[in-house]
Amino acid sequence: MMKKEPVIAIQNLNHYYGRGALRKQILFDITLEIYAGEIVIMTGPSGSGKTTLLSLIGGLRSVQEGSLKFLGQELSGASQSKLVESRRNIGYIFQAHNLLGFLTARQNVQMAVELNKQISQTEAVTKSEAMLGAVGLEARMNYYPDNLSGGQKQRIAIARALVNCPPLVLADEPTAALDKQSGRDVVEIMQRLAKEQGTAILLVTHDNRILDIADRIVEMEDGLLTRNAQNTRQ
Repeated sequence: MMKKEPVIAIQNLNHYYGRGALRKQILFDITLEIYAGEIVIMTGPSGSGKTTLLSLIGGLRSVQEGSLKFLGQELSGASQSKLVESRRNIGYIFQAHNLLGFLTARQNVQMAVELNKQISQTEAVTKSEAMLGAVGLEARMNYYPDNLSGGQKQRIAIARALVNCPPLVLADEPTAALDKQSGRDVVEIMQRLAKEQGTAILLVTHDNRILDIADRIVEMEDGLLTRNAQNTRQ
């Protein structure tokens, strides 16, 4: 049986900040693959390079050294327009839900659908409502963020990230601002939807309470990948 192509394939990736005498290496020889439908949790102390790696995978920074392929396309040396194109295939979930306060739950999700010019407004509404239903917010579709709890806002952020069925979702500390139960609820929703859609999820967290949802756990320390192992806590 042929091995399937990874969604993300990174080889010998190095990254530096600053120039000249101030140049400092942040990532050292990172090699990592992530496959469709796989949930990979990345842990490690603050300053270990996790967010830098996430921003490179997300096409938010340019690759300096090494190879980073997304859906088989090399991002090293990619033009800005190619990076923008790759970002359109990625869902992002952040610690702060980054919702627009003047839009309802449905409108916040619908905005992401409307980036695709081929989709009619009626279809965008239908998709947004279906996705909010999938995250358990059928009854809150027309609420504004100020009238929702932190956990509900983060569910909207998940719906927005997953509504276009992207091949990859990047989540940076998605449970950091939530209590234990809300945090558990949102990651279980992410886990279920990832499996249903075949979306790969790379989730950065310091929250040890959610490690059991991962298929694989990778650890970073001082810019090095120190562990890359199947999860035994499931």
